[in-house]
Amino acid sequence: MDQTKNSYYIDIENAQVYAEPVEGAEWQFKIYADDQEMKKLADHIEKNYDADMKTFALAHVPFVEDKEKAQNHNYDEAIERMYKMIYDLGDDETRRNIEEMEILQKDITE
Repeated sequence: MDQTKNSYYIDIENAQVYAEPVEGAEWQFKIYADDQEMKKLADHIEKNYDADMKTFALAHVPFVEDKEKAQNHNYDEAIERMYKMIYDLGDDETRRNIEEMEILQKDITE
């Protein structure tokens, strides 16, 4: 089944996805995805946002216990999965920006 890919605009900071650029909204990445890919990416963005909120709470704790280290690891994994998918679906500028961020392992982007 061949699904049509549509363009989407991703705002990582606010965990938002737009079907078209919205005036006043600051999106960082443009991707092309079908409905199934978009659903999967939206799930990655939501998991990243949730993990980010958990690590934000930990930032105020002076001593990090093993449980908290696991939450930091979960955040690292969530952000890498999200950026990898954005990289795979992204336009040339999106890929270039993610490569410049050096957030993904080198072998992932080759």
